[in-house]
Amino acid sequence: MTAIRFIHSADLHLGSPFTGMRGLGAEQWKTLQDSTLSAFGRLISYALETRPDFVLIAGDIYDEEDRNLRAQHRFQQGMEQLAEAEIPVFLSHGNHDHLSGNGAAFALPDNVYVFKEHVENVELTVNGASIKIAGFSYGKRHIAESMVDSYPQAESGVIQIGMLHGSEESDTEHAVYAPFRKEQLLAKNYDYWALGHIHKRQHLSEEPPIIYPGNLQGRHRKESGAKGFYDVSLDKGQASLQFVAVEAVRFERIAIDCSGVQHMNEVFTACEEQLADYETALVAELELYNLGEAALHMLESVVPTELLETLREALSEGERFIHIAKLSFDSNQSMSEISPFGKQIADRLEGWEDRQWKQALTELYNHPKSGRFLPPLSDELREELRAGAERKIRQLMALEDQT
Repeated sequence: MTAIRFIHSADLHLGSPFTGMRGLGAEQWKTLQDSTLSAFGRLISYALETRPDFVLIAGDIYDEEDRNLRAQHRFQQGMEQLAEAEIPVFLSHGNHDHLSGNGAAFALPDNVYVFKEHVENVELTVNGASIKIAGFSYGKRHIAESMVDSYPQAESGVIQIGMLHGSEESDTEHAVYAPFRKEQLLAKNYDYWALGHIHKRQHLSEEPPIIYPGNLQGRHRKESGAKGFYDVSLDKGQASLQFVAVEAVRFERIAIDCSGVQHMNEVFTACEEQLADYETALVAELELYNLGEAALHMLESVVPTELLETLREALSEGERFIHIAKLSFDSNQSMSEISPFGKQIADRLEGWEDRQWKQALTELYNHPKSGRFLPPLSDELREELRAGAERKIRQLMALEDQT
């Protein structure tokens, strides 16, 4: 087998609106809004510098079927750059950018092949080697049926790659789209399966590789960690994968060791020191742990929103983008003094959704005299109410001293 090299990317979600993000400064907000486009720009720059044989984009180029005009234009420009460098691109549309969606439909250059609604097996030649890439695009928003049977078996002497935007039948965390079983993909005897749809990086199989690269840019706290694509080499039946991180803003949950902390300035110093290693822009949820009794008492006496805002201000000094989305204490530690029933109540409050908070506060917000003076029910206010309720639970339902 002749050695080939390609980029496997998926789930670009260009133009994602980033709804629900609060407390950001104007420059931070712009950086976050532009982050999907910035990550895509880094992919294009990497391809131009390293010159892969081709690029695969396995679905969900855009965030919704009603496509952002700016995102379409930026994508078209990127494809033009790859065309000038004579780098072929093979793309399939997924559930978020299906072929029936609305949009201005910028014309893409000839180096880009867009898969149709039915499974196709497109052939190209690289350094004398015959390569076939099988895939399809979503013609509608939701494809519930399996498409695997439509993929051809691999032929002898041909490097066969499959592109599939879908989910495993056994996956209970995500809505099922174009479902498949790993055994079905293995039975096709392909050299590589380039998957899309799941935003978490996953290797379903190593030999042959069946790979989710994840999305290019995290968009909320559940899409944490490094985000990017794979640089893949296939040589004599062996695959070599290099993950390339390109996110412009990283979402991360970070544990802050507060051993020995007694004063508030020491809390701030611990946060600053443990965030110093992050070079990229950062949206973080901080959990303070190893808190002594004095530190816990100090922190629980402070208004949560005031502590959060002050910490944001302290960490955002200078040109660095560090935004603290949430601040919490180690649940095992801070709950240790609460009775089992009290802990159950506090845990339930932690999982409340917007509708549950609104239902609980309906009478207060609808009061004819006081309702008009109340602030909007923001994320920060909900967190303050939850923390206050937790403190009250601790006071009323603390375990008696058993010694």
